[in-house]
Amino acid sequence: MSRHPSTKWAQRSDKVYLTIELPDAKDVKLNLKPDGHFDFSAKAPADETQYVFDFELFDAVNVEESKAAVAQRSICYLIKKAESKWWPRLLKNEGKPPVFLKVDWDKWQDEDDEDAGFGDFGDMDFSKLDMGGDDDDDDIDEDEDDIAIKDNEDVVAEGSKGDEAPAATADEAKP
Repeated sequence: MSRHPSTKWAQRSDKVYLTIELPDAKDVKLNLKPDGHFDFSAKAPADETQYVFDFELFDAVNVEESKAAVAQRSICYLIKKAESKWWPRLLKNEGKPPVFLKVDWDKWQDEDDEDAGFGDFGDMDFSKLDMGGDDDDDDIDEDEDDIAIKDNEDVVAEGSKGDEAPAATADEAKP
């Protein structure tokens, strides 16, 4: 009897990320064809259960530029698309995808996000950004902070006649 491993996918205009979650998989076989046909099989080491699936991807792929990595907890496959365009779905067949196939929201990027460059930081040098962290905050006069808090404590709710409870102070304010 064979089973299907939990599988996640995400895409960019030029590639598809496929992550097959099968810890300690052995006898892993991956077969990707240019027309988009993708076969997977492996065994779980604990009970020798065979895991198998066969996908017909939405469009043609570039097999030579696609890469696979078998890690201890999962098998990752970076599938290079033959044409740089967004697919409306992963599989060629319309309809509901198999229950073991899910979207990988950690890697997902919308088409308009890619156009704007979100998630792709390229050669950006983050060390040149002024992210604060200076210790110049010691120059603040603590007495001025105390006066500001005391002034807020004397504030009365707008529209009150003074005999009602005062407005909440900064310490009592609720988010």
